[in-house]
Amino acid sequence: MSYGKAVQALREVSLEVPEGTVTAVLGANGAGKSTLLRAISGTLPFHRGAIDAGTVTLGGRTLSGLKPHAVVAAGVVQVPEGRRIFGRLTVEENLRAGALGARDRSGVSAARERVLELFPVLAERARQRAGLLSGGEQQMLAMGRALMARPRVLLLDEPTLGLAPLMAERIGECIAEINRQGTAVLLIEQNAALALRLATTAYVLEVGRVTLSGPAGELAATDEVRRRYLGLGDDEDAALEFKRPPALERWAG
Repeated sequence: MSYGKAVQALREVSLEVPEGTVTAVLGANGAGKSTLLRAISGTLPFHRGAIDAGTVTLGGRTLSGLKPHAVVAAGVVQVPEGRRIFGRLTVEENLRAGALGARDRSGVSAARERVLELFPVLAERARQRAGLLSGGEQQMLAMGRALMARPRVLLLDEPTLGLAPLMAERIGECIAEINRQGTAVLLIEQNAALALRLATTAYVLEVGRVTLSGPAGELAATDEVRRRYLGLGDDEDAALEFKRPPALERWAG
């Protein structure tokens, strides 16, 4: 993958997102994480980028070369970094916009019910302009809008960026619940401890290449990941508990 046929951003990157799992990608700023999601979602041309070699497939179907709306229709939806909600539209209008790319329009009502069950605050704010929501609420709206298209795979780019720790944990619980309901998730997240706790499998991306990969719990125990992404020294206790967050019901009220 390159930008302007001059800057090679990804090289020989290969990864899988098994059905029904959360797969995390860790890496420093500039490692190519957002570029990876753009390559999958078909949005690279908007950033003057292109896939030079390789393919993106979903269930045996090739997605490479498809327009972004066709990728959405195939079942892959991205929530970009920074949320990118439509600030002047209401919450309800944002959700309706997300349903425009749904694979099956007959399921829009069911998708809306699912979103409002996951994020009750969106029902309370339905007629409010999205730009007036808090940062955490905007992230919930961005995720809810993506779920309106009933994706098989949800691509999340830094969903906890800029959020307070408590809200970040709440978003983590939402991601776990989305996954429990059957949607596979490819998660880009600077909060490595949260990402590894949510994920089944994880990859470490450095300067456009995958340098480490494997079960999330095993990666969390390696010295390199502990030191570079978890902020733990070699002499510190490695007994971290990597388990999924509790059920979302604790936030429903």
